[in-house]
Amino acid sequence: MAFRSPFSLALLSSLVLLLVVGSNAGGISINWGQNGNEGTLAETCATGNYDYWPDYMINLAGHCDPFSNGCTKISPDIESCQAKGVKVMLSIGGGAGSYYLTSAEDARQVATYLWNNFLGGKSSSRPLGDAVLDGIDFDIEGGTNQHWDGLARYLSAYSNRGKKVYLTAAPQCPFPDAWVGGALKTGLFDYVWVQFYNNPPCQYSSGAISNLEDSWKQWTSNIPATKIFLGLPTAPEAAGSGFIPAADLTSTVLPAIKGSDKYGGVMLWSKYYDDQTGYISSIKSHV
Repeated sequence: MAFRSPFSLALLSSLVLLLVVGSNAGGISINWGQNGNEGTLAETCATGNYDYWPDYMINLAGHCDPFSNGCTKISPDIESCQAKGVKVMLSIGGGAGSYYLTSAEDARQVATYLWNNFLGGKSSSRPLGDAVLDGIDFDIEGGTNQHWDGLARYLSAYSNRGKKVYLTAAPQCPFPDAWVGGALKTGLFDYVWVQFYNNPPCQYSSGAISNLEDSWKQWTSNIPATKIFLGLPTAPEAAGSGFIPAADLTSTVLPAIKGSDKYGGVMLWSKYYDDQTGYISSIKSHV
């Protein structure tokens, strides 16, 4: 990388595929890329099952190796998805490793690197080839909470060069989020998919919805984002806790939160586990 930062290339972790749907409907986001047996990006996009979607890029779990330029082969898949109206974004961070920004200048250099290597800029070493992604997703789950707001501002400023740079985030459900809470206050984020799992104080549990509902109201009332999404696992094995049976989600949880003007839909982890359970098929018509 051109800059020297604890925020290493290995932590540029995923892509987000975003299809903007009608204002009266909710969308579905699904994580792709953590298992080599879940099909290609183009195949998954072609199903039409998903409206929004994060897929894991630099750590592509058998799909490709970015360090040998192996992920440039995904470029046509990305462009195929974009041709179908799906916006493709890179997610930075993740739940593993240690990463942080050291200063405002560090944030500026990271933004420059992301612009030149994944967005509308130019570089001789673009990990995904010539495909131009649509924006950046902040999945910050460790390190410090410093300078992420600066990174958001620097990235957003690139929208002035023509194509809009979309910004999204995946905070934990305890409000405010410990890592990107400050960045979210900038009002620069288009979509926020809140992780209502692995967080017992604010997730659904065996028929008890009050903790989740109270947290949802905090997020939708206090975060100046265009849309807020309910983040869930697609199987009990997909997360440590927080799985909601499809029947409970459709009969109890969604009716309780869909009344919000900021309701955007659901974000699900992950494509591999959904292949095993068919979770999305059982909830899609209710979202």
